[in-house]
Amino acid sequence: MARTESNMIPLGTKAPAFTLLDTITNHMVSLKDIQGEKGTVLMFICNHCPFVKHVNEEIVRLANDYRVIGFGFAAISSNDVLNYPEDHPALMYKNAQDHDFTFPYLYDETQQVAKSYDAACTPDFYVFDADLNLVYRGQLDDSRPGNGIPVTGRHLREALDNILNNRPQNSIQKPSIGCNIKWKED
Repeated sequence: MARTESNMIPLGTKAPAFTLLDTITNHMVSLKDIQGEKGTVLMFICNHCPFVKHVNEEIVRLANDYRVIGFGFAAISSNDVLNYPEDHPALMYKNAQDHDFTFPYLYDETQQVAKSYDAACTPDFYVFDADLNLVYRGQLDDSRPGNGIPVTGRHLREALDNILNNRPQNSIQKPSIGCNIKWKED
């Protein structure tokens, strides 16, 4: 498995606007549509990556726990589907159904959204506050396929709890590690 780390963009970065196809509802969804009252979580994922498969259940649990208290969630797949057909939007829909996604699973066909967020890997996590300023970017937790550490979502949960409790974010934020985003060839 290739291991690519997140690009740790500066905290405070404003979330770039977007409108993408939600493969679950077949409707266009914008950042404003998913923005939560307390904050917003964007997750760059895909169907085939073993690092994403390792955390799928936890990201669904985490979204279910925090959506009800004011956080918006969306997953985005930006992979090149010509060379990675298992990430095709029809299969994104199936994957979302298989894992009971309760959040939009958006298809970034042009890859412009991934580029605007400087996303590098799957999974890659971004947490924005109520004003869409970046307060956390990086890993879900320390678990990786085969390392024996349980998947808990600890780091992402801590970031969301800090927003809820008006606490400062941890200044040490670890990059996520996963498969690289499959960029289209020019």
